[in-house]
Amino acid sequence: MANLYVRALHVHPVKSVAGTAPDEVAVEPWGLSGDRRWALVDAGGAVITQRQQPRLALAAARPTGDGGIAVSAPGMAGLVVEVPGPGPLEPVLLFGKKVETVAAASAAADWFSDYLGVPARLVHLDDPAVRRPVDPAYALPGETVSLADGYPLLLTTDASLDALNSLIAQGDHPEEGPLPMNRFRPNVVVSGAEAWAEDGWGRLAIGDAVFRGARECSRCIVTTTDQSTARRGKEPLATLARHRRIGKSLAFGRQLVPVRLGTVRVGDEVRVLG
Repeated sequence: MANLYVRALHVHPVKSVAGTAPDEVAVEPWGLSGDRRWALVDAGGAVITQRQQPRLALAAARPTGDGGIAVSAPGMAGLVVEVPGPGPLEPVLLFGKKVETVAAASAAADWFSDYLGVPARLVHLDDPAVRRPVDPAYALPGETVSLADGYPLLLTTDASLDALNSLIAQGDHPEEGPLPMNRFRPNVVVSGAEAWAEDGWGRLAIGDAVFRGARECSRCIVTTTDQSTARRGKEPLATLARHRRIGKSLAFGRQLVPVRLGTVRVGDEVRVLG
C-alpha cells in the first residue's frame, strides 16, 4: 500500500447529523455524492447545526439510494424522507447568507421538531451546481459547494489527530482526551502522513480524482461536542488556540475543492502533487 492512503470516508447527508462511512463514493463538483444536501432550519429560516443543538450529534441519516434519506434518533421511530419534487424555492440563511432550497415533506418537520423540542424544518439543496458559491476569497470561478460549512470536502489525517491528542494530554484538560476523529466530521481521513503535513498540500490526487487545497479548516464549538453523548467540553479548542493558530483560524484539517472528478475509495493512494 502507498505511504499515504485513505483510511476512511465519511458522508453526512444532513448537515450536523451523523452520517455513513462508505467504502467508496463518487466525487461531484460540490463534494462527495450525497454529502450535506439536506439541512434543518428554525422558525426564522436560519440553518440549525450542532452549534445551537448539540443533540443533533445523536441523530443519524443514511442515503436510501434514490437521493432520499432514512433518519433515526434515540427515542424516535425511524423515518424515510424522499427527495422533494419541484416546488417553490425557499431561501434559508446559512452563516448569514441566503441559499435557495426546497422544503421536505411536513412529516420530516414534525419528526425533527419532536426530537429537538423546538420548531425545525428539513430542506433539500436541489441544484448544488448553481445555488451556493465557494467563498470567493478562496474560490476559482464557478466553484460551488453543498450545505457544508464552506468547502466541498474536508480532509484530516491520523497523524495530526495523534499530535493534537498528545498536546491535549499535556494541557489543562487532559481528562478530555484522547479525542476521536468524529469530533472533526471529515470527509476523507488519510493515514501515513507526518503530523500537520496537510497544511502545505496545494494539490493532491486520490484515486482518479484530483483536488486543490483551498485553505486550512477553521474549527468551531462543534468540535467540543462528544458525538456519542452530545456533551460539551473545552477541547480541542483550548489546545488549538494555544498551538494551532493560523491567521484567525484555530486550524485542524484541510479544505479541498475538486478539480477533476472521479471515485475515491478506502485504501486509495493519496498523491501530493504540489
